[in-house]
Amino acid sequence: MDETKDKLICITHYTDDVSLEKLKEDLLGEKEIDILSNTFKALSDPTRLKIIYILSKSSLCVCDIANILDMTQSAISHQLRILRDMKLVKFKKEGKLVIYSLDDDHVLGLFKQGLDHVKHK
Repeated sequence: MDETKDKLICITHYTDDVSLEKLKEDLLGEKEIDILSNTFKALSDPTRLKIIYILSKSSLCVCDIANILDMTQSAISHQLRILRDMKLVKFKKEGKLVIYSLDDDHVLGLFKQGLDHVKHK
């Protein structure tokens, strides 16, 4: 590869060196980036997004979610485990029943912002 050719592509910088160095120093750490990336990966699955949407309306058990989505309880449990591991949903036990809900308002905010972005395109 011709290095001279690559250098000619960017002859001047839009931003000064001090600002570029500050941006470089402010980069997120690898751990934060990995967690954020995995969060977006978890939200990239259509079934998991449907579950997030349903749980944004009401806390439900696996049976109810499976019924709404016309899927097996096993398939829903698998998706809920992924969402739980990413701290996007939480559960509480009521006797033998396990009730799922969104982990916090940040999850709802992520979902709503993504939906707003899609609707306003």
